[in-house]
Amino acid sequence: MKSKCEVDIIISRLKELYPDAICSLNYEKDYELLFSVRLAAQCTDARVNLVTPALFTRYPTLDSFASADVDEVGEYVHSCGFWRTKARDIVASAKMLVERFNGRVPDNMADLLTLPGVGRKTANLILGDIYGQEGYVCDTHCIRITGRLGLTDGSKDPVKVEKQLRTCIPPEESSDFCHRMVLHGRALCMARAPQCESCPLSDLCDYAKGDE
Repeated sequence: MKSKCEVDIIISRLKELYPDAICSLNYEKDYELLFSVRLAAQCTDARVNLVTPALFTRYPTLDSFASADVDEVGEYVHSCGFWRTKARDIVASAKMLVERFNGRVPDNMADLLTLPGVGRKTANLILGDIYGQEGYVCDTHCIRITGRLGLTDGSKDPVKVEKQLRTCIPPEESSDFCHRMVLHGRALCMARAPQCESCPLSDLCDYAKGDE
């Protein structure tokens, strides 16, 4: 595991490398991000961004989603994969947001987890991006890279990784840090053939040093 000083250096270098730590999903409304994240499960953000403009035009309000026909929603999101389940979850979530949460996306973990198709990863993303709270989003990039760096013990369990990151990444840095993990995973620290020789974190990385 890394010392606090080493963690601070990693965070600082990531900020220099990726100054704009933003979500790659396009959205304008809170619930649009929620639905986009659902669509992004086992699908690329790029594909989701191709699908959502037409989807959000067809259903311009949360009420329109809540009253939507699931099969019709499925036609719009078909190319995202698992479209029946995703369409069903989106419509069911919209109904719940309207009926139980006064048309607002919840601002706490417990309520977010009651929404269909929402797990801790999605909830953390919403809390960080929408509400500016701590958000430890442990996706595949974050799990892989934090394990390689030695910030975690290499576990592939998202819940375990989240717990470990909570002990070393300051809450106020958590959301941006996880976004930068995604950017770093796409740019340099890929699952296969990571470009360690070009990585500014290599001197602090267990994987690059052969200690993993």
